[in-house]
Amino acid sequence: MSVVDTTHMRLLAIISGEYGQRHVNNIRTHGPSTWTVETWQAPAVLPPVVDYPEDHLPDSFPPADLILSFAELPGVAELLPDIAQMTGAKAVLAPVDNESWLPRGLARQLRGWLQDIGVVCATPKPLCSLTEKDYLTARRKRIEYDNPWLAAFARHFGQPDLRITVDPDRRVITEVEVVRDAVCGCARYAAEGLVGVSADDAEQKAGLLHHHYPCLASMGVDSDFSDTLMHVSGNLLKDNVGRQVKPFKRILYFTPGNKSE
Repeated sequence: MSVVDTTHMRLLAIISGEYGQRHVNNIRTHGPSTWTVETWQAPAVLPPVVDYPEDHLPDSFPPADLILSFAELPGVAELLPDIAQMTGAKAVLAPVDNESWLPRGLARQLRGWLQDIGVVCATPKPLCSLTEKDYLTARRKRIEYDNPWLAAFARHFGQPDLRITVDPDRRVITEVEVVRDAVCGCARYAAEGLVGVSADDAEQKAGLLHHHYPCLASMGVDSDFSDTLMHVSGNLLKDNVGRQVKPFKRILYFTPGNKSE
């Protein structure tokens, strides 16, 4: 199998509002300078069933290796196979940060439609569960994938990965390196806010920073997690921080007192 050079990756981001635009801004600002990021504004309204995708698409798209579907309406999913063929893309990232934008059944269909034309599709739920090899779709359920374009993207953006340095004497965070940012930029924002925070408070602080950014994942309870996707997203960041500060946290011991006579 020939090795794919992903250095000069061409991305096409499909957006329809603030959610997608914030992702694009972060990718352009903090992604590799060798990446090319084009955008397409999706139609504001699409029919419940898209019978003729060509009626809603431009005559052409710039060539792309990876399509990023950040649109906030489900009908866009039905356009993605045509867009993949028009761009020559071999991978599609279609996150589920809100069930109303990409319902789970439609996400399964989308993966099948694209597989039929030789295109790998990842539908991480939430988006910040994406790693270089898999992603979440439900509680304790991760789907593996094998695609160089998706993996190249996930090396930089996806499930937050911070490298934290703690002063062992003061038990205070002195440095935070962003190994992998969330696509929206939340992990980078949290990294800046964690410097100077004690190991004891770091997890709680990470959760507050995540909330204040703010995360744009759904605040409605999702039945695949029995939790909100915003909360799932926050826990991914807090878990990453918690594992690293655990050795430096103060351990309190309680000695039971004597019973009074």
